[in-house]
Amino acid sequence: MVDKDLLRQVALFSELDEEWIDKIAESAIMRELRRGDVLFTEGEEPDELFVTVSGRIAMVNRSVDGRESVVALMEDGDLFGEMPLFDSQDRSTDGRALETSQVIVIPYAPVRELYAAQPSQLWQAVALMARRLRNMDGVLADSVFLDVTGRTAKRLLEIAGDRDEFALPVTQEELAGMVGASRERVNKAIASFVKLGWIEQRDRRYAIVNRKQLEIRST
Repeated sequence: MVDKDLLRQVALFSELDEEWIDKIAESAIMRELRRGDVLFTEGEEPDELFVTVSGRIAMVNRSVDGRESVVALMEDGDLFGEMPLFDSQDRSTDGRALETSQVIVIPYAPVRELYAAQPSQLWQAVALMARRLRNMDGVLADSVFLDVTGRTAKRLLEIAGDRDEFALPVTQEELAGMVGASRERVNKAIASFVKLGWIEQRDRRYAIVNRKQLEIRST
């Protein structure tokens, strides 16, 4: 049984009564992941969803020639793997740990029971799907309106958050997958930021020197 307080921090379960939060908590388990561990693969038949407790989990698509695109990053409190719960389709991406991580694993069965017993709880799921669609709209807009340099600036700012100094939690290949470009082009973009004096770089550690210019370049 996992901590009920962790589940209550997830929007999908935040309004459940004690009976249902207990039922879901009793069916759930905590899973520890090391960097590179795979939770699920594209095309796999699913029967559970996940909540990130710590670390980062990448949702990854692969091309026929083996290239990867990181379509989403799941961080603390993020729920993922829920789509097949509603459409009964196979997994649409790989799910892979980018660093040491903890996730809550929740079987679909009690969640389906919940929605059958209390259909009004489906509004939380609808809100989740709407947020997913809005995020995807933003990703599609970036791919159309931003060049590789602009998308690289945006991803670095997203990783940094409100910190001016940060360590890159992904490899150069994984960062390229998040940007949707080759490693060489992403490295060239980062080198241009260093040359312009917008960031400083030492190995995988970065310091933002001119956040305003990075923000301008990312829009």
